[in-house]
Amino acid sequence: MTTQVETSVSSGLDALKWLVVVVLLVGATLGNHYGVTVSPFLRVGGVVLLALLAFGIALTTAKGRGFLELLKEARVEARKIVWPTGQETWQTTLIVMVVVLVTSLLLWGIDSLFGRIISAIIS
Repeated sequence: MTTQVETSVSSGLDALKWLVVVVLLVGATLGNHYGVTVSPFLRVGGVVLLALLAFGIALTTAKGRGFLELLKEARVEARKIVWPTGQETWQTTLIVMVVVLVTSLLLWGIDSLFGRIISAIIS
């Protein structure tokens, strides 16, 4: 029973946090749009400050914590990547270039052959 109460309270609090995030971002957008008489440095600083504040508040929600967990997991998975050496990269590049060259020559030959056959039929 307490889990359900805690979930509904945190869900309501998360909704309030998302509302604050939206209000901050809308405020930053409108302030930037209508504050043309203010120095551009102050406008940019205000937009960046409000955006960072909104981002920080968004990260305290359940979805924000889930997003941070996803980033941590992605970082762990990215560390598992084995990048090819320079020699492997060059070898693979050369193989691809040879295959493209051979394929293009084959297609050119087939196209030329069909073109001559069609010309002989039409003439």
